Amino acid sequence: MKRALLTLLLSGLVFCAIAQDTPQTNLPRIKLQAGMYQIDTQVAQTSDQRSIGLMFRKDMPQHEGMLFVFEQPATQCFWMKNTLLPLTAAFVADDGTIVNLVDMKPQTTDSHCSEKPVRFVLEMHQGWFTKKGLKVGSRLSGVAFKP
Repeated sequence: MKRALLTLLLSGLVFCAIAQDTPQTNLPRIKLQAGMYQIDTQVAQTSDQRSIGLMFRKDMPQHEGMLFVFEQPATQCFWMKNTLLPLTAAFVADDGTIVNLVDMKPQTTDSHCSEKPVRFVLEMHQGWFTKKGLKVGSRLSGVAFKP
């Protein structure tokens, strides 16, 4: 009995260790608009979902991103530990206005923070916002943002 319980416990620990190195790809999705561009967005809204973010993703379609949703506006800071893709983070106000944009280098622990308290951070492929002509002050729209 003890041996079976120990085996079950160790199997569970191995499963947890494997799960920690796996990208999360089954998060809820919403559509956002940035001018004439549509973004297919995964939504990370729990603490666990936000802490994993886009870690371990080897690829992501160009029109996709991840929207991090926080309960309260605050200075939000991000890093790129275990994140393989170069990303740009858009720190976004409640009304969808981009507060600041930060390019982030893969697999680093450099801290990248919002310039003002925000509840939303949208991560896209690095350079996506620039290629689309979006900058600080541009507005995103969709169900997440108040008009």
